[in-house]
Amino acid sequence: MYKLIDSHSHIDEIGNTDSVIAEARKNGIMAVIGVGTSFMSNQRIMALAEQYPRYIYPALGLFPWNIADDDFQDNINYIKENIQRAIGMGEIGLDYSKGVKEGASKETQKSVLRELLEIAKDNHKPALIHSRYSWKDCFNITKELNITKAVFHWYTGPLSILEKIVESGYYISASPSAEYHKEHRQALLATPIDRIILETDSPVTYRRGTESEYNSTPADVVRTLNAVSELKGMDRETVAKITFENTCKLFGQGFD
Repeated sequence: MYKLIDSHSHIDEIGNTDSVIAEARKNGIMAVIGVGTSFMSNQRIMALAEQYPRYIYPALGLFPWNIADDDFQDNINYIKENIQRAIGMGEIGLDYSKGVKEGASKETQKSVLRELLEIAKDNHKPALIHSRYSWKDCFNITKELNITKAVFHWYTGPLSILEKIVESGYYISASPSAEYHKEHRQALLATPIDRIILETDSPVTYRRGTESEYNSTPADVVRTLNAVSELKGMDRETVAKITFENTCKLFGQGFD
């Protein structure tokens, strides 16, 4: 068994938290970083972190599709008031898919991202960045604001931008889709192992082989480990050790 961290889980959306955590512990997961996406989500994440101290660690965020919500400004204020109690800022970023842009334009999303990254920088917190169809803008804004610690969550974008991400000292995270998703696998192959951390993005639904699907939980970070190990041609113990250390460095936090 290896020491692992689920660096990105929407654990507030899963339910049955006691059994989910028990399963994760049984599989060697030492900690779960719970990421918020809205005012209510952030409050639930903070409550879970208090309920499961030194196991669930909170990150506070605002997902692009929640920018149009009525409690949007309340969430910004909540993040500002509580960011020192969190270990990261996330999930934040840009999403240029059609449905999200209908609620928040590109320019609105970029303005909000800048505001959130400034909060992260002022409070010395790493940023957990969502960059769907917006990889270039996400990187440029992160770099422009001199953010020193960031992870580009579940990266599937162009390798030319990935090269800049790595050169800037940022990380990408691997999800269980590393078992089958072409662009994600290409990104992981092109990224040095010392710039990769592991996650599940649970409770996202993934494919299991070609026959079925499953709703993920933090225990499925073991699947991520196995996929990265296979892709990199490295033994699982080495991948587990390096990605564990990477996560500790990114968050400035020991998880033992």
